Amino acid sequence: MDTPVSHHRAIEVILEEHLRVATALRPLAADVDRVVATIVRSMAAGGKLLTCGNGGSAADAQHIAAELTGRFFRDRRPLPALPLHGNASSLTAIGNDYGYDHVFAREVAAHGRAGDVLLALSTSGNSENVLRAIEAAREAGMAVIGLTGETGGKMRDVCDICLCVPSTSTPRIQECHILLGHTICELLERSLC
Repeated sequence: MDTPVSHHRAIEVILEEHLRVATALRPLAADVDRVVATIVRSMAAGGKLLTCGNGGSAADAQHIAAELTGRFFRDRRPLPALPLHGNASSLTAIGNDYGYDHVFAREVAAHGRAGDVLLALSTSGNSENVLRAIEAAREAGMAVIGLTGETGGKMRDVCDICLCVPSTSTPRIQECHILLGHTICELLERSLC
């Protein structure tokens, strides 16, 4: 019988890298506070949060919306949040009829209103369909919050607040996006409920 290969050192390296990147988020605290204040103002006035992203970022966008419409720590009223990729029929119809670059922009045009907030996730900050969603949100009079990686990509210059995770590693960026998302959800729950 073969001796199993140990991945102990690789696991340690991954965990150390995660901790290094997560610790490097501390300078973003003031911007996270601004994000929470932006969403609180919107929801207190009857607005909602729309979220979007691709792949793992879509999963994170949906996760954040679910924490708000369900519960995070407390039993409380649901907070209005909608992941823009949540309707597979709309997503595939728009992708087929208009092209994948338009899937989120059309959803923003359908569901977004002045005073709402778009939370856009892209590890590179350069996803064309996310950038078009941001453009549609701007046209609708919405605030735009971005979650990206180290450089922020094109999103850095088109978001009202762009939280750039200081890493170029997609897994570490996504892990920190959900950490930031959970932080935002917890603070929204405290503020609004």
